[in-house]
Amino acid sequence: MLSHMLDADHAAADGADGAEPRITLDGRSLRVVDVARLADRLSRPAAPDPTALALAERAWETADRLAATGRVYGRSTGVGANRTEDVGPADSDHGLRLLRSHAGAIGAQLPGREVRAMMAVRANQLLAGGAGLRPAVVTALVEGLDSGAHPVINEYGAVGTGDLAALAQTGLALVGEHPWDLTEAAPGRRAPDPITLDSNDALALISSNALTLGQSALALAELRRLLSASLAVAALSLIAVGGSYEAYAEPVHASRPHPGSVAAAARMRALLGAPPRPTPPLGRIQDPYGFRCLPQIHGPALDAADALERVLAVEFNAAAENPLISSTDEAAYHHGNFYAAHTALALDHFRLAALQTARLSTARLAALSEPDFTRLRPFLGDAAPASSGVMILEYAAGAALGEMRAVSHPASLGHAVLSRGVEEQASFASLGARQTLRVADHYRLVLGCELVAAVRALRQRGLEPDPELPAGVAFALASEVLDPRMEDRPLTEDVAVAARLLDRLAGA
Repeated sequence: MLSHMLDADHAAADGADGAEPRITLDGRSLRVVDVARLADRLSRPAAPDPTALALAERAWETADRLAATGRVYGRSTGVGANRTEDVGPADSDHGLRLLRSHAGAIGAQLPGREVRAMMAVRANQLLAGGAGLRPAVVTALVEGLDSGAHPVINEYGAVGTGDLAALAQTGLALVGEHPWDLTEAAPGRRAPDPITLDSNDALALISSNALTLGQSALALAELRRLLSASLAVAALSLIAVGGSYEAYAEPVHASRPHPGSVAAAARMRALLGAPPRPTPPLGRIQDPYGFRCLPQIHGPALDAADALERVLAVEFNAAAENPLISSTDEAAYHHGNFYAAHTALALDHFRLAALQTARLSTARLAALSEPDFTRLRPFLGDAAPASSGVMILEYAAGAALGEMRAVSHPASLGHAVLSRGVEEQASFASLGARQTLRVADHYRLVLGCELVAAVRALRQRGLEPDPELPAGVAFALASEVLDPRMEDRPLTEDVAVAARLLDRLAGA
């Protein structure tokens, strides 16, 4: 997915190296691939879309008028349980006090890529034109993205009703009261110059789930790659055990056409060079579930990934700030669009679906250790008496799967009552995003264990998949980097090498 070239309406002038079009934020068309590229500095932002920037400016002017003449939450009033307390027009420090009080995020400092993902999402949301925030914030965020500088952001401070603490830290960084991290900035580049924020800007900036959404985009992009790589690894395992292609037959999936399952079966046929109606092999009638049920278990994960991507596409380009400032109506609408239930539930669904595919990988790993399937020695051992071979990989993969299971627990089961009972529900989408990022780390290790065993079995059987087929390409890539020795030895580095290779296998 990350190799996708940007569409014309996403691109402006070429980047500094001319290799990749810049991404233009316009409040309408930001995608997961764009967020991931900006976060990983594979693309740079162009200047914000002028039409969208003008819309944001009109909303800012409208908000200023509304706050001066009436009661607008967070602008001429306090926030949370303090919503009944009025703030006078002369109280110019109200906004800064709000930012300072809410910038109390705790925990570890977040990696730069996660903060850049947040910055990209927030800048784009502001261009949707409903925040009523001064446009200088957008240009400053884009300038930071372009330079590689990012505010120092701590991990914890949200429960799925807005990333208040992270965005308050961002706001203080923009005004020069909070540090920027320049370790990944381009040579000679620095943080944006401080800008001015007033009482009309503070809540408008922090009323967003931009950090959660940015982290979700990064997790989805990585897990899509791993889901793709898992099919290549499964194909190698199937060849190693002499399994049947019958379970991937086109008529089977046409009879129960869930989109993800149909796609998974088609991809397996392509990897293996199997026809639409494979001939059943001689020998055993049915393979274990790890092979036979792969489309039915992998397919829901592909469908869940698509569902999450649809949710994120809406959220990236939404004017979800409370209140919504409508320059057309000259009105401020108070609402609950900040509540991130769609995101939380889509993340929970995706993690649980991905977990099922990881369980299937450990099932295939067990089959690779079984002589009845491989016609090799137990655990793919060498000729030495009682050789343990890859025995320990089942334990290691099981441990990684256990961690993956722990972080797949639905975050949306959480509950919180906050701000003196005024905010009596929480989605915990922020937790779900962090969990989904961590799922990818464990999933990668599980697949790495299977890949080491599959390549070892193919080598021992003297089977080399057709190099013209995608499975053959995957085998060649793995053979180049995996240690060919069969004697008992530590396999830690083998799994590490295999885990790193998975991103390349995703495109095999």
